[in-house]
Parts: sequence; structure tokens; C-alpha cells
Amino acid sequence: MMLLSAVLLAAVLAAYANHFWNDFHFDDFHTIVNNIFVTNLANIPRFFGDAMLFSIMPANASYRPVTSASLAIDYAIGHGYLPFFFHLSTFIWYSVLLILMVVFFRRIMQSNLWIAIAAVACFGLHPANAETVNYIIQRGDLYDTLGVVASLVCFAAFPAQRKYCWYLLPALAAFLAKPPALIFPLLLVAYVWLFEDRKQALRSTWPAFAVTIAAALFIGKMTPPTFQGGGDPLRYRLTQPWVILHYFKSFFLPTELSADTDWTYIPPFSVEALAGYLFVIALVAAIYFTSRKSETKPIAFGLTWFIVTLLPTSLMPLADVTNDHRMFFAFVGMALALFWALYLWVLPKVPVRLATAGLLIVFCAEAVGTFTRNEVWKTEESLWQDVTEKSPNNGRGWSSYGAALVNKQDFAAALVPLEHAAQLRPYDSVVELNLAVTYGGLNRDAEAELHFRKALALAPGMPDPPLYYARWLESKHRLPEAQEQAEAAIQANPRAFFARYLLLKIYSAQRNRAAFDNLMQDSLRLAYNDDTARRYLEERANAEKKAAAAAPPGNSPEAMLNLSAKYCNDRNYQGCIDLAKKALELRPNYAEAYNNLAAGYSSLEKWDDAIKAAREAIRLKPDYELAKKNLEWAVAHKAQSK
Repeated sequence: MMLLSAVLLAAVLAAYANHFWNDFHFDDFHTIVNNIFVTNLANIPRFFGDAMLFSIMPANASYRPVTSASLAIDYAIGHGYLPFFFHLSTFIWYSVLLILMVVFFRRIMQSNLWIAIAAVACFGLHPANAETVNYIIQRGDLYDTLGVVASLVCFAAFPAQRKYCWYLLPALAAFLAKPPALIFPLLLVAYVWLFEDRKQALRSTWPAFAVTIAAALFIGKMTPPTFQGGGDPLRYRLTQPWVILHYFKSFFLPTELSADTDWTYIPPFSVEALAGYLFVIALVAAIYFTSRKSETKPIAFGLTWFIVTLLPTSLMPLADVTNDHRMFFAFVGMALALFWALYLWVLPKVPVRLATAGLLIVFCAEAVGTFTRNEVWKTEESLWQDVTEKSPNNGRGWSSYGAALVNKQDFAAALVPLEHAAQLRPYDSVVELNLAVTYGGLNRDAEAELHFRKALALAPGMPDPPLYYARWLESKHRLPEAQEQAEAAIQANPRAFFARYLLLKIYSAQRNRAAFDNLMQDSLRLAYNDDTARRYLEERANAEKKAAAAAPPGNSPEAMLNLSAKYCNDRNYQGCIDLAKKALELRPNYAEAYNNLAAGYSSLEKWDDAIKAAREAIRLKPDYELAKKNLEWAVAHKAQSK
């Protein structure tokens, strides 16, 4: 067994050899990359007490402390966000799962090691599993499967220990990794019903039901009220039989794998819906008939596993109608049912060499498919390009593809998919936000600001539009406006730490010590050990010390303002502007310095800059008559120059 298992793991490793340095993707960003809570092992106990630490997006915050703890451990081992260590961790647990599956399948398959190894090889090499193994945050599906299989192995292998309920511990860990594992008691009672004593099915499994019900109530209580599920519950559930049929087909022909499909609800009496209903009925009938004979019970158990493990995502309305990583848990049952059916009805009629050759061809094809899917998952750009090719009407896919190009600073290329996304989703704040960032990168400021404001209007109260707008405003040195937007982002989501970092930077540039210190203390209180916040504090203190040491006597904002005015009177307009800017560096809200800027720019006939500076002076000092006159002068002369 050890040799065959080693060969199996070597084959799976070869299939996944190109995946270890693949990027973080999609939900990985708000749960891992941008989530400071996974950067410190000290937060592990907090994950079990506060579900809001799972994600920086309140709508996505669910109670999965084991998953979050595993991410913190991977971060600590790699000393940062190195994808290799996250992927290595996932792959190690994937390997453990495969070994446990061999043990469990062998027990169910009447100690037939070869057919158990073959079934597990089919599962381990299956291209659909690459959608889970590559998607780091979806390791929760792997942990679900691992915990449930481990508990079943413990239950089956150590009957004398059942009274102590040790077998429940792996399942309990799985419950805390992702809620779909809560179906464990149904699988356990199916196992006892089919392979042990039917009369004892409920008596021997009641502790599992009791613990699971308690865990479900606890998880429900710990799930934040901000968590959002899907849309129309009835239409979602009526669509799921068709989705289950799609998953079944994908086990045999995984040609439509996609990180983000454009599937929507189907009409309840459409051809697709009727096909789904009939398939589920046929599946239940197949389970019934195969459960009646002892030799076909492994098929019944495998099919039961397939349909039961899909119940959580079929009954609980989610944002996406279908998702390929949901197949992972269910395909354990499909591999069991298929290979036991082959063992009973096909392999006895086929020569051994031919059967072996056929299986090797299938496994090689699976490995190639997995290797190919790993390449698709290599970067955000490659992943979302694949999505747009397979789902050309997927506006979110086009938007994400454009965002991936934006991250590469390829703004010109990003504009094409983003404009296409805007046509498909004209009222999507994320699309508008990506367009704003793109136009900003192209220095098309008027268009950038237009789309920022559209994003704000489409998603009031959400943190991302004001955060990204604040970043852009800060890059344009429009600090008061940037401050306002960053504060709005924090108000929308107090755990938006990137908004906090930006606001700390703005307060530091404005020399607003009181606001800086208050925000710093609040951030440290929220994050406990926030190294980034501490670094900002140290940088600000060091910068102030250097500025104080370098500043010559009399080099005050007032002194610079007076010298700026003198330069303007002497017609040294550029000197006037430079000194006014230096005064603003020392005192960011200095209305008189903005007025000097307006005068200098007007003298150089830079009307737009003059108008902007004069308006800022008036905003800071509404009764500033001289600034109002400078504004009128610049506006009038700008009109004459056209």
C-alpha cells in the first residue's frame, strides 16, 4: 500500500508541479492579501471569537476560524505573502486527504487496494480539483472534505473508541473551516445504514447529530449580521438541479471549467430545469436500487455522497448560481461510485492489459488537464482572460481582466475590457471604479474624476469608492478632499486598514498631530499588533526630527509666505510659487499660501492652476476677499484666452 500511495502522490505532484508560485486571486485579496489580521500569529485566538476578522469586506465576513488560522501560519512560515508557502500548505493537506481516501475506499471496496488507488487517482488528478487547489481561500472546501473523510475513517477503523467520540474531532475542525462540512452526520448515518447494522444507524450516530446541531447553532450565532448571501431563494433553488447535472457532467467531461461563469437563474419550467429535475429523480432512484444489494452498496454510498455534499450550496442561496470549486467535496463520492461500478460491470469483461492501458490514458489526460488549468491560474491576467473567453457576456469577468491589466500599469490595454464591461454592467460601481483608476493612470483627470463620482453614487456607504478616490486625490495633492474621502471609507468600514494608512499619511503631510495620534491609537487598538501603523508612527517622528534639524532660523511658514509675496512683487513668479508650496508643506491648510499660488500662476497665465489654488484658499477661508478677486481675475482671463 505504501508503495502504491507513493506512486499516486508522485503523479499528483507532477500534475501540480507548475502551480506552487501561482498568484493570489479574487477573494484571496479581501481575505488574505489585504487582511492584516493574517499577518500575525497572535491573532489566531481572535479568529475564533470574531468572524469579522475573516475578511476586510463586512458582507463577506463569515465564521471560518480554522481557515483563517491556517493562513496566518502560512504567512508566518513564509515571512510574508509568498504564494509558494500558501500553495505548499494546501498541497500537503491535499496529499493527506488522498491517503485517507485510499484507506476509506479500501475498507468500502472489500479490501481491494488496486481499485481504491485507481479511484483516488481519478479524484486526485481531476482537472476540476485544480479550481480548489489553486484558489487559496477556497482551501475551506479541502478542509471540509479532509475533516469528514478523517472522521469517517476513525469511526470505521476504531469501533471500540466510538463511545469516546474521538472520531468527531476532525469533523469539528472541518465545521470551523467552512460550514458545508455540517452535512457530516448524514454521510455517517448513510455509511452505518449501508455497511453496518441499519437498526443501529441512529443509535450509533446520534452523538454526531447532537454535536453538529450545536455547532450549527454556534456558527449561526457567530456569523456577523453583515454577511450577505445570494438573491432570490426560490429561483436559486429551482436552478440547482440543473447545476447539479452540470457538475455530474463535469466529472466525466470537464471542458467548461471557469473561475467565474455567467450562469443566471433559469425559468422553472424550461428545458434545462426539467432536465435537472429528472436527473435528480434518476439519481435518487439509482441510490435506492443500488442500496438493495450488498455488492452495489459502494455505488449507493458514492452517489449519496455526491448529492448530500451539494445540499449546503444548493439550499443556501449564494451570490453565484454555480462555482467550480463546489465540485471538490462532491467528487469524492463520484470517484467511489464510478470505479466500483467499473469494477463490477466493466473490468471483468475487459482484458487486464487493455483496462490498465485505458485507465493510464485517462489519468494522463486528467494530469494534462490539471497542468493546463494551473497555467490558467498562474496570474490574475491569465485567469480573467480565460473567464472572458469562456463567458463573453460576463461583465464581472471583463472588469476583473481590466483590473488585472491596471495592476500591471498597462492602462491603455485595460481600457478596452473595462469599456466592454461598462456596456455589460452599466450600473456597476466596481466597473466605474476600475475605469476611474484607469483614466487616472492615463492622466485623463477629468474622466477619472467623473467615474470616481459615478462609483460613489452607485455604491453609497461602501468603503472602496471613497478609498480609491482618496488615493487619487492624494496623488494630485488635493489633501483636504482626500482626507474627506478616506474618512468616509473608514466610516463605511472601520477595518479598512488601507484607508487608515492613507489617512495617516494625509494627516502626517498636513502636520495634523492630534488627528494623526487619535487615528493611530484607534488603529492599534483595533489591530493589536499593527506593524504597518507603528511604522507610519516612526516614520512621521523621524521626518519631523529631520525637518526640525534641517530648518534654518526664521524658516517658518509665515517667513516663507512673506518671501513668496516679495518674489511676486519682484516679478519672480516661479520663485513666488515655489516658496508658497514650501509654506504649504509646513502648514497644509494655509489659505494665504494658496492665494500666493493663485497670484503667481495668474501672472504666468496658468489659469487652471490659478483657479484651483484660489478656490482652495476660499474654501479654507470663505471671507478671503483678496482670494476672491484673484479667482475672478483668473476666470475672466481664462475666458478671454479661449
